[in-house]
Amino acid sequence: MTADKIEERREIDLAHAARLVEALEQELSKVSADSAALQRLRDEVETLKNVLNSPAPRHHWVSEGLHSIRKGLEEVLEAALVEAVKGGQYVAEIGRILGF
Repeated sequence: MTADKIEERREIDLAHAARLVEALEQELSKVSADSAALQRLRDEVETLKNVLNSPAPRHHWVSEGLHSIRKGLEEVLEAALVEAVKGGQYVAEIGRILGF
């Protein structure tokens, strides 16, 4: 579906999107970890923030930005899950070695 069709189907609540971007920006500023996926997510949030602050934000631009942020969040969560699983394996192995 093209961006024009998405815009025709449903307009984005720009105020709600702006609040979400602000909340995401605040949460991401608290994350001390650094990875390529996390940096891409931060960049997408910043880009959408700029779009929303433009004099005439287009709904399809906002929609595309939200899709990019969603994809970025999925990538970051997947990477975190992989790291957690790896970490969990090491913790379990250490526990076995120590007899726990």
